[in-house]
Amino acid sequence: MRVLVIGATGLLGKVLLEEWDGDTLTGVGSRDVDIRNPSQLSSLFERCRPEWTVLAAAYTDVDGCEKDPKRAHEVNCTAAMNVARAARNARSKLFFVSTDYAFDGSKGAPYEPEDAVNPVNVYGRSKAEAEKGVRGILPTSCILRTSWLFGAVGRCFPNTILDLARKQTALRVVADQIGHPTYNRDLAHTIVKLVRKDAHGIVHASNEGDCSWCDFARELLRAAALPNVTVEAVRTEDVPRPAPRPKYSALSNASLERFGIRMRPWRETLPDYFADRLRTSNTSQLIAPETAAARPLRAKSGEAQ
Repeated sequence: MRVLVIGATGLLGKVLLEEWDGDTLTGVGSRDVDIRNPSQLSSLFERCRPEWTVLAAAYTDVDGCEKDPKRAHEVNCTAAMNVARAARNARSKLFFVSTDYAFDGSKGAPYEPEDAVNPVNVYGRSKAEAEKGVRGILPTSCILRTSWLFGAVGRCFPNTILDLARKQTALRVVADQIGHPTYNRDLAHTIVKLVRKDAHGIVHASNEGDCSWCDFARELLRAAALPNVTVEAVRTEDVPRPAPRPKYSALSNASLERFGIRMRPWRETLPDYFADRLRTSNTSQLIAPETAAARPLRAKSGEAQ
């Protein structure tokens, strides 16, 4: 099977290329193609002739999206629809990665795919609009919503916390936002399985177990053996940000389990996460700078820069 991964240098796309075996993969990043440009996409699909396309590219800076809604809409919505049209024209199936921030957090129980979306910030709106647009263009596409994605290399909450813990002995972390952390390599394995099962429709996938950002930070520091760094629980209003966040965005994995796929509890992923950090930092220190973020990726077939 020929698979095209768009967003191959990102937090998810990079590990998708590393974890996906047995198929012919081509990965592209923003240096290879501007997904806002339909003609570039047309040329890309003509070259690759993918049977499946995984769209993992997005503008995921939630506060950045709030400050620049035009860019958020162009990258997260308009460009996603461009990819859907290019996939349709090339007769490629499409797998689109979306977000728990499509919901407003008022439900108080894990969200199912059929629950009404009602995003509270620009990032969430841009992704929710993209979902609608993609479904209109390719009704058989698979849309996967995930949450609180993290990995060893790249911008994410655990890497920020561990970096701060190198410099500070006391951290203040929000305790009234609840969700499911999702380890990028586990999500990559899940995506491969869904593609091979020819999944379609909306699926929710995250590692099991909910927590607050504060709980997440404390567990990270415990796993990193940093007992001298304390974490103070604070309210969302104590640390104002440009973009509002849903207070509760946990996703139910029932739709995923209908495909016979289960994801382990997020706490069980931490040893693998820390081992991955050690491998990518090329050092014996547990907490190390993310030095591999700009390293070129070679796909199974072709290159992504």
